[in-house]
Amino acid sequence: MANIVTIDPMTRIEGHGKVTIHLDDSGTVESARFHVMEFRGFEKFCEGRMVWDMPLITTRICGICPTAHHLASVKACEAVFDVELPAAAKKLRELLILGSGLEDQALHFFFLAAPDFVLGPDSDPLKRNVLGIVEANKDLAIKAIRLRKIGKNIVERVGGSSIHPVTAIPGGMSKSITGDDRYSMLKDADEAISYAELALDIAKDLFIKYADLAPSFANFDSLYMGLTKDGMFEEYDGAIRVVDKDGAIVADFSPQDYANYIDEAVEDYSWAKFPYWKSGGETYRVGPLARLNVATNIDTPKAKVAFDEFKAIGNGKPLSGSLYYHYARVIELLYKAEKIKELLQDDEIMSQDVRVKVDRKAGEGVGVVEAPRGTLIHHYQADDFGKLVKANLIVPTTHNNKAIDTAIAMAAKDNIKGKKLNEGVLNLVEMAARCYDPCLSCATHAIGKMPLEVTLYSHDGLVLDSIRRA
Repeated sequence: MANIVTIDPMTRIEGHGKVTIHLDDSGTVESARFHVMEFRGFEKFCEGRMVWDMPLITTRICGICPTAHHLASVKACEAVFDVELPAAAKKLRELLILGSGLEDQALHFFFLAAPDFVLGPDSDPLKRNVLGIVEANKDLAIKAIRLRKIGKNIVERVGGSSIHPVTAIPGGMSKSITGDDRYSMLKDADEAISYAELALDIAKDLFIKYADLAPSFANFDSLYMGLTKDGMFEEYDGAIRVVDKDGAIVADFSPQDYANYIDEAVEDYSWAKFPYWKSGGETYRVGPLARLNVATNIDTPKAKVAFDEFKAIGNGKPLSGSLYYHYARVIELLYKAEKIKELLQDDEIMSQDVRVKVDRKAGEGVGVVEAPRGTLIHHYQADDFGKLVKANLIVPTTHNNKAIDTAIAMAAKDNIKGKKLNEGVLNLVEMAARCYDPCLSCATHAIGKMPLEVTLYSHDGLVLDSIRRA
């Protein structure tokens, strides 16, 4: 019988999850599993609700990325009703998703991921957190918080609420923005760009510092999936593209056809499903690394320079090391800051023509956007009365579920040797999962207050070793 190492709960992720690492009797890692411990059942209890209520209901799925759910949901509704919205409404929605991504990715890079690199994987776990970053570099922490605030201001002004946006409705937007809104957002744009450039500079320095670790850490072949418009980087619209480990296009397809390419399996150790590529059963990945691997170009000037440098690392082929998710994330951060300024300088965004009439009818529709963590799919079926008959949601962390299992197994096999535990080594396993920024619920953690206990048992139940993080 195998020994099992349990990391419960994982720290510096959104929500509550655990990792189990299975050892054989010699202490060699056999496998590792990422467990999603929370059961929500959101799709089932939405059945019977009016489909046009879904953009408001689904924001409650998560307090971290409600904007992405809001927009994927309203796009699914519009696919049900077969409606095309005005150009200004599309631009407002794009601005909304960019602002949300700005605050979200700033949070992850500076406060969830950075402690491992700025302070070190083996640093004191009581300091290896946001407060440790504040202590190590107060000015950096202030700028990170400011960057998040800039993003949140955009969400509040365009979305009508800083946490659960309300303005995207079937057919467009419930309101346009005012001149004061535009000025408030535009005056912060250059500041956001400068802080995003700072994040990119920090990431480059860290990848030089950890040059021996980055290429090999949790590095494995997979497919990569993301939205694109003929190869151009995209987050709100476009087709879904899948490329292989060499960058060859495996498929380009409409979001409405996702079920022809993706299927879902279940495992008894997790409430989350395990999607896979239908034709060959391969693991695929979504999120910042996948989006840059799928794209052949990006259309803002500073991000374009960073994108080309990123592509050059792999000689034009996809990068597969999990740590490169962090590098890709800050390139996206810079793109978002630049694109926000570009959209706000476009006078069309002030248009009052932001809504068209929608006629109720039975139908089926799929809405897809790129959430900060990856491709988000909402799939609805509605009856003649507009009631939701069936819903299927595939969220980014679900797409990445198998990849996270693979990443933590590789980190465990490379770093856990024998039957003695060490906190720094276990943090490397957590780091593998944190690359994917798994979002398990809208739960938040009190810094330094959530205990972590890891116990290693023998096949007959004897405690071989134990570590507790207070």
